[in-house]
Amino acid sequence: MATVTRENIGPLNDKLTVNIAKQDYLPAFEKSLKDYAKKANIPGFRKGMVPPGLVKKMYGSSVFTDEVLRTVEKELNNYVTEEKLDILAQPLPLPSDSQRLDVFNPADYTFDFEVGYKPEINIDIHNIHVTRYKVTVTEEMVNDEINRLQIRSGKMTNPDVIDNDENVLNVELKEADAEGNPIEGGIQKDNSFLLKYFTEDVKTQLREKKVEDTILIQLSKALEPKERELVMSDLGLDNHSDIDADKYFLMTIKKIGLVEKSELNEEFFNTVYPGRNITAEEDFGAEVKKEIEAYYDAQSRSQAQDQIFHALTDHTQLQFPESFLKRWLQLNGEQQKTEEEVNEEYPKYESQLKWSLIATKLIQDNNISVSPDEIRTFAQQRLMSYMGGQNFGDLSWMEDYTNRMMQDKKFVEQSYNEIQAAKLFDILLDQVQSTEEPISADDFASKLHHHHH
Repeated sequence: MATVTRENIGPLNDKLTVNIAKQDYLPAFEKSLKDYAKKANIPGFRKGMVPPGLVKKMYGSSVFTDEVLRTVEKELNNYVTEEKLDILAQPLPLPSDSQRLDVFNPADYTFDFEVGYKPEINIDIHNIHVTRYKVTVTEEMVNDEINRLQIRSGKMTNPDVIDNDENVLNVELKEADAEGNPIEGGIQKDNSFLLKYFTEDVKTQLREKKVEDTILIQLSKALEPKERELVMSDLGLDNHSDIDADKYFLMTIKKIGLVEKSELNEEFFNTVYPGRNITAEEDFGAEVKKEIEAYYDAQSRSQAQDQIFHALTDHTQLQFPESFLKRWLQLNGEQQKTEEEVNEEYPKYESQLKWSLIATKLIQDNNISVSPDEIRTFAQQRLMSYMGGQNFGDLSWMEDYTNRMMQDKKFVEQSYNEIQAAKLFDILLDQVQSTEEPISADDFASKLHHHHH
């Protein structure tokens, strides 16, 4: 009769000992061996007529080991289920009798396993306080967005000379010395700039220049800092190096472009917002403002969720069976990890595990579930967002697409997790204490910059 005993070996860490007697596994072993004898194809013998002794000699050892380990696993799993042990990962085998399994000398065996337990989690979500930022959408922001939309749907023209801050310049850059002599074997690359990204001095030099005109520039004095860093990286230079920033380049203009902005008329309004029947500039501006507000409301919601995430992970103290988890990390993979690799990976692993356990508890506490229909709707919404929300008439193709996606196990799993997380944070946002605070777009952007989970 098989028995399982439990012994505490550390905080949230037990040793489970499984004892099995011969009668626990021998009947199953003998049955498996008979099945092998019926199916075995061995030269010189008719199928099903192989002598039992030969089958035992040829296959007995592996069948015996399989049956013993299957019996041990069944007893172990039954014990974990019956005792309602809330374990982390899987039981890990400890050195045991598996080395001395012998098909010709069946015996009683003992197997030891190590288990780690999930920590107790106590969360009072109502004690968490978050700030809900309300971004102030200014007239300047609305005008900038209207200008961007006009440019986006405008058409490119090719003026003869550079005469506008919005000119797009396609140029060839050739590394040179301070006198403008090309450096043999130096950097040479094509690039594109808006005139407005240059410093005032260089803009003055460029105005009225034509295609194939050339000027000498020094990177440190030619471009605004942010643009200069991007250009230096593109040229393969160190954008933090003053020496590289002081390099000279001959810049030859290859093409001059200027986007002719769309006019503010009904055709344009309908292009930007199809089907909304906007006829007046004032109504268009109001619609743009509404869109910007909706964007920032979504960003603000996401930032509030981030505050909740950090409040939960930073201030919920959980104890873990560290030695067990490190051993699990070391053994759980295609290749066994070294102790150094495990110690390096462990902090990140524990952090992810902590959030996973907290989220699971909150999902259970709030009875959150996700139905197949919700995953189907999610797939269709995702597809529509990819296609820019356009209406393509007959939607039977979308049903076909959705049916295919619902057969993709990875997609279904990812969608399930995304929907579940969204539902969880929707509920938590209602449960925490919150204060609304007006904020400028720039200040809000700096807060998003620190968002890092």
